[in-house]
Amino acid sequence: MAEQTIYQMLRESARRFESRRALGYKEDGAYRYLTYGDVWRRVRSFRRGLASLGVRRGDRIALLSYNRVEWAIADLTAQSLGVVTVPIYHTLPVEQVEYLVRDSASRVLIVEDARQLVKAQELRPRVRTLEHVVVMRGPAAEDVLRFDEVLARGGPEGPMDDKLDRQAEEIAPDEVATLIYTSGTTGDPKGAMLSHRALLHTGTAAREFVRLDETDVFLSFLPLCHIVERVGGHYLPLSVGALIVYSEGPFAVAGEIADVRPTVFLCVPRLYENVQEKVMEHAARLPARRRRVFGWAMRVGREYAERRSRGATIGPALALQRRAADQIVLEQVRRKATGGRVRFLVSGGAPLGSETALFFESIGVTILEGYGLTECPVIALNRPGRSRLGTVGEPLPGLEARIADDGEIHARGPSLMRGYFGKPEATAEAIDGEGWFNTGDIGEIGPGGFLRITDRKKDIIVLANGKNVAPQPIEARLKRSPYIQEAVLIGDRQSVMVAIVVPAFDRLRHWAAELGVEAASAEALAAHPDVKRLIKAEIDRCSEGLADFERVRRFALVDHAFTIDGGELTPTLKVRRREVARLYAPLIEQLVR
Repeated sequence: MAEQTIYQMLRESARRFESRRALGYKEDGAYRYLTYGDVWRRVRSFRRGLASLGVRRGDRIALLSYNRVEWAIADLTAQSLGVVTVPIYHTLPVEQVEYLVRDSASRVLIVEDARQLVKAQELRPRVRTLEHVVVMRGPAAEDVLRFDEVLARGGPEGPMDDKLDRQAEEIAPDEVATLIYTSGTTGDPKGAMLSHRALLHTGTAAREFVRLDETDVFLSFLPLCHIVERVGGHYLPLSVGALIVYSEGPFAVAGEIADVRPTVFLCVPRLYENVQEKVMEHAARLPARRRRVFGWAMRVGREYAERRSRGATIGPALALQRRAADQIVLEQVRRKATGGRVRFLVSGGAPLGSETALFFESIGVTILEGYGLTECPVIALNRPGRSRLGTVGEPLPGLEARIADDGEIHARGPSLMRGYFGKPEATAEAIDGEGWFNTGDIGEIGPGGFLRITDRKKDIIVLANGKNVAPQPIEARLKRSPYIQEAVLIGDRQSVMVAIVVPAFDRLRHWAAELGVEAASAEALAAHPDVKRLIKAEIDRCSEGLADFERVRRFALVDHAFTIDGGELTPTLKVRRREVARLYAPLIEQLVR
């Protein structure tokens, strides 16, 4: 398997699982499915269509779309042609899309719908290499091809397929399959060149310790532009004959979990945090007796989970209580939160809060937290039956990790990128002569080889007194408060630590109503003196045990959630620290005076 290309992997799966469901999607309120045989035939047809447009091995095609069948078909077709795909987040504004299409010198841009087509038409005259625009759904415009038209252009199967098959067999596992651009929290995005070997390695390695097969169901929610979803929610399930069902997005995912009942689900911590919050908010509104029973069950589940994580003895009394708690409460919570069939969840892309991880373990669902970057997809992962809360697990088979003298994590292995596209100097800065990749993350390797991430190297705050502060662990502490959704620490070259805080407005509204505080809007809540006193008390409570210089001394409340469109979040839902500092500079200036 390690020596396969993506084309060879798909061909083998189509042969073994031809009649099994491969891809699912919702249309007109009902779920529809393509079998592995259907996918294989569509890929071959679309391949003939792209070849008729003059697309050749080594060319780049860009995909501007959320997760859907056409995205998968386009990507798998490209890999069957030796063409490099350039996935682009559908939420990006036209200026950033234009940069990625131009930087990658893409010849074809495939867009999802009319909204994305507007971006394509605007940038098209300014990108010299762009020859074709294809729209997946909706009406086409002048000089724009519909996706179905490209499928039809391929015509019936024939001699061209034999020629294209021979060319596909010539593709080497180490050839570049995709350019995935870093999210650009600092400076311009860089295109990480990832090979077929790199994209398939995660699945190959994971199957050494995780049972996955054709009976599994994946709900594809995390954007396919995200490296975790690409390797773990796209190529991995396709390689074992599993079913992938595409989500319609954040507003639909709760209902989809109940309908699809996935067995495996990959996501970033933010969604898991939201699920936890919704469960706890619902519990807080239960009648007093049911609320007490819920609290008892969660305490039992928590103690059981903590002992398991430490490798401590459970004991018959706790085991009996855990079974009772599961029958009375936890099974219902588990079904509501995950659909009831999930064998494990996978979390990546950002640090998972320990309270969130422990919440899911308490209700009987394991979150396998992992660690990786665009440049090296999955470096470490916790394993079923061998998971340690607060860590990102052990390095995957074939991957090596070490800690440099300054605490930075270095990694190397078969999934490492080939370099940054068109940027040899940046590549040389990121990867040393021995093949070690400088991750930019600070961490430590503890007993048993478990890796723990403590902070981002570039995020270290240096106070005016020379003290160094790692902001992420402190921010994670503050977000344990049910009234704080986001907290961003600011303090570089300042005398004290300050914070920009986004309140958890849904919880605040319940609090305000119970206490008779009049504040109807989010703006009124953020400005209310009682709310400020509450948040101050929460910050102080969550800061217990911190050094004096690490404590937040001043803070400002903002009256809206951070968003991708607003610029505070990356497309992978990580906070853009520098952008927050820029956007809220006037507030910060008032805090540090």
